[in-house]
Amino acid sequence: MTQPSDNQPSATGPEEFRKQVEQVRTELGQTVEALAAKADVKARAKEEVAEAKEQAAAKAGDLKEQAAVKARELKAKGADLAHQAQDKLPDPVRDKAAQASGQAHAAAAQAGRVWQEKAPEPVRRKAAQGAGLARDNRTALLAAAGVAVAVWLTYRRKG
Repeated sequence: MTQPSDNQPSATGPEEFRKQVEQVRTELGQTVEALAAKADVKARAKEEVAEAKEQAAAKAGDLKEQAAVKARELKAKGADLAHQAQDKLPDPVRDKAAQASGQAHAAAAQAGRVWQEKAPEPVRRKAAQGAGLARDNRTALLAAAGVAVAVWLTYRRKG
């Protein structure tokens, strides 16, 4: 038989010896379970994959939020630049732009009426979806159109 270790007192009686044997069995069972878990490569790989997926989803959420914040900042900056460009335009140019806008609006209304009369139903549905998106992003579209008109008028004036 082996000598008892320093951290385990020797048994003085059969009952105490049984308790020590039971404790050693429990510890041995726990050690075997721990070793079996470490040896189960498939389960460990699944755990690592699940953890990686979780981290990727969290990172994707963070990046999505950052992109949304940046998009809002850029949208606001674009609108500000469009207003600055409009403020710097001379009055005759602004008047011509307003007149052209009115004419474009009237022509678009006329084209819309012709479209409603002649376009097939599936095409009209898709066009309505596109128009809805344009309405939802009206500020950005108007700002971009204002900048485009200002740039066009500036180049036209120089040329």
